[in-house]
Amino acid sequence: MVDNNNIFKPGENCWVSSKANFVAPLIDCGNYYKALHSAVVKAKHSIFIIGWDIDSRIRLLRGDDEANSEAPSVVSDLLAWKAENNPDLNIYLLRWDSSLAFFSKREMWAKEVWEEKTPDNVQTELDDTIPMGGSQHQKIIVIDDELVFSGGMDISTNRWDTRDHPVVSEERDGPDGEYAPLHDVQMVSSGPVVADFSKLVRWRWLRVAESEPVEIREQADTSLDGPIPDTWPEGFPPIFEEVDCALARTIPFMDEVEPAQEVRTMLLDLIGQAESLIYIENQFTTRQEIAEALNKRMKARPDLHVIIVSSYEPKGKFECEAFWASRIEFKSILEKDIDPKRVKLTYSSCEDLQGRKAYKRIHSKVMTVDDKYLVIGSSNLSNRSMTLDTEIDVVLSGNSDLNRAAILNVRNDLLAEHTGRDISDMPALFAEEYPVEALIHGQIAHGYVLTEVRDEVFTTQSVNNVFRSLSDPEEPLISMPSFDGGALPARNPRRRTIMIMLGVAVIALLGGLMFWASQSISWLSGESINAFLEKSRGTYFALPTVLLVYVVGGILFFPVTVLSLAVAAIFGPIWGPIYGIMGALLSSAILFAIGKLSGDAGLRKVGGPKVEALDEKLKQSGIVGVAAIRMLPIAPFSLVNLVAGISSIGLLQFLIGTFFGMFPPMIAKGLVGDSITQIFRNPSVETISYLVGGIVLWGLMIWGSQKFARYYQENRQKRASDNEASESKECAA
Repeated sequence: MVDNNNIFKPGENCWVSSKANFVAPLIDCGNYYKALHSAVVKAKHSIFIIGWDIDSRIRLLRGDDEANSEAPSVVSDLLAWKAENNPDLNIYLLRWDSSLAFFSKREMWAKEVWEEKTPDNVQTELDDTIPMGGSQHQKIIVIDDELVFSGGMDISTNRWDTRDHPVVSEERDGPDGEYAPLHDVQMVSSGPVVADFSKLVRWRWLRVAESEPVEIREQADTSLDGPIPDTWPEGFPPIFEEVDCALARTIPFMDEVEPAQEVRTMLLDLIGQAESLIYIENQFTTRQEIAEALNKRMKARPDLHVIIVSSYEPKGKFECEAFWASRIEFKSILEKDIDPKRVKLTYSSCEDLQGRKAYKRIHSKVMTVDDKYLVIGSSNLSNRSMTLDTEIDVVLSGNSDLNRAAILNVRNDLLAEHTGRDISDMPALFAEEYPVEALIHGQIAHGYVLTEVRDEVFTTQSVNNVFRSLSDPEEPLISMPSFDGGALPARNPRRRTIMIMLGVAVIALLGGLMFWASQSISWLSGESINAFLEKSRGTYFALPTVLLVYVVGGILFFPVTVLSLAVAAIFGPIWGPIYGIMGALLSSAILFAIGKLSGDAGLRKVGGPKVEALDEKLKQSGIVGVAAIRMLPIAPFSLVNLVAGISSIGLLQFLIGTFFGMFPPMIAKGLVGDSITQIFRNPSVETISYLVGGIVLWGLMIWGSQKFARYYQENRQKRASDNEASESKECAA
C-alpha cells in the first residue's frame, strides 16, 4: 500500500477525506445515461438529483437498450414510473434557476413541467441562491444513500454521445438540430464517500426548499471489504477498490455560508506533486494561476510532461472573447521557456472516409498526476469555477497497485480515444523520451487525432474585455449593500421573478397598443361602435351584432362599461341589458377558455404561493366572490376573465357569478344610457331624473355588493370554524 493521504487536508484543499469501496469511471454520456437508468430502476428509498440542468425530455437509453427495456427511457417518465410504483420512494430534483443567458438553451417552465409530469413523491426546486453571474455547477445523483454519480455531466440537451463519436449521428439531436460530437466523463462510487455526498445534497436542498428531506439511510455495510451495493448499474464493473479519496468544493460567498476554494487549492497542490506526466482534459482553460503552476513545476522537474485536451472552436462571441482569448494567454504562460516537445495544448478532431470533418467538443473535467491521483469533477480551469460557481471534484488516490494501475488505465483509455488508437498502443508511447510529441505524431489518417490549438484564428488576444468580465468573472457581477456597511452578492433573479417582469412588460405593451389603437383606428372608438350598433337596431342581426361587438371588444381589452352604455343607449332599458349580459357572458367564456389554456401550460404557478392563496380565496367565495369582483371596478373586464381562467374556479360558477355581478348594474346602466339618449332627444325633468336615479342605483348596487360579499364571507368562515370545533370535540370524545 502507498499512502498519499498526506496531501488531503480537510479545511484547506478539500472538504472531507474519505474512502470508496468501488469506483467506475463512466466515459461519455451514452454510458452514463445507461448506468443511471439501471441504478434508478433499482432504487427503493430515495433519489437526489442536483444539477446545472435537469431536462424532463432526455432519453437515457437508445437503440436496442431502449427497445428491450421494460422501464421508460425518457427521464421524466422513468422517475414518474418509479414514484408511482413505489409510493415510499422519495425523489428530490434541484436544478439551478438559471439566468436569462441560458433561457434559449434550457427547458422552459422546468419546475412546473416536472410537477405536472410526476406524482407528489417527486419534489422539484429551483436554486436561486447563487450570486449574480455564478451558477449551480455541481452534478450529483445519490441513490438510496449507497451509490453516487458525480462528475461533469448533466441530464441536459446536447450531451448524449458514444465513445466512437461518429462525425454524423441521428441520435445527436438537440433543440436546434444535430450537434457536434461531445465528450464527457462521470463516475459512480459506493462506500463511505456516499455518506459525504448524502450530506452535501441535503444541505443544498434545505437551502431552498421548505420541506425536510428524508434522513440519511444507514448503509448496510460501510466497511472497505463490503459488497457491491444492490443499486450498482449493470454492465459497469468497478476498476477502483478500497480507494482513498477526497471531495473538494468551490462554494461562493452566499447568505449564511462560509465560502470555499478547495478545488483551486487542491489543483495547485496536485500539480506540485507531479514528477512524470500530467494529463488534463477540460472544457475551458483560462485560469492563469493554473498555467503558472504548471510552468513552474515543469521548470522544477525537467522530466515532467504536460498534455491538455480541450475544444477547438468557440460557440458565439461571448465564449470566443471570454474563454478562447483567455486561452491564448493561458497557453503563452504554460509554454514560456519550456521545450515545446514537453507540453501541448490540443484539440481532438476527426475526418471520416467520406471526407466529412468534426471537432469533438470537450465538456469533461479530468486530471491525472502520474499514477498518483485522478480527478473527476465539475470544475473547469476557469476563474468562475475556482471562485464563483458551486463545484465538486472527487480526487482518487493511487493508494495500491490496483488503484495506481486504474489511474493509468483511465488516462490511456481517454488518450486512445482522442488519438484514434487502441489502448494497448499507449504504454509504448508513454515510454518514449517525449511522450507528448509521440501522441500527436503517427496518428491514423481517418479517425480522431490531436492537434495543437491555435486560437489566434478565432480571436486576437484581448485583455480585461467586457466579454471576459461577464462570462468568466471571479466575483459576482452585482453586489448589494449589507446592513453592516459591507457588500453582499446579489442572487441570480429567480425565473419566476423574471417571467413576472416579462409578463408585466407584455401587459404594459398590449395596453399601450390598445390605447394607440383606440386613438388611431377610426372604427375602434365609442362613436364608431355606436354607429355600427345603430345600423342593426330593429333587424334580425341586432343580437348577433351585439355579441360580435362584445367578443371583439373583450379580446381587444375595450372597456365593457362603454359597450354596456352604448348598447343600452341604442336598444333601450329593457333589451339593452338583456343583449348586453348575453354579450358579456359570451365574451367572458371565450377569454376564460384562453386563460384556462394558459394556466394548463404552466402560467398558473408562475406567481407562486401568493397567487395560489388568491386562487384559493376565489374558489372559497365562489359565485358571490365573482359577483363582487364584477360589481367593483377593480380590474378591467377582459383581464378578470383571463385571470379567472388561469385560476381553479369552474366555468359555470364563473358565468353565474358574472351574471349576478353584471346584470343588476347593466339595468342601472340601461337607465343611464337610455336617459342620456333621451336627454339629447328631449331634455326634461323626467329624463334628467332617470339619469340621476340610474347613477344612484348603480352606486347603491356597488355598495350593496361589498356588504353582501363581506357578510357571506364572514358567515362562511364562521361555519368553517364551527365545523372544525365540532370535529375536534368528536375526536376528543
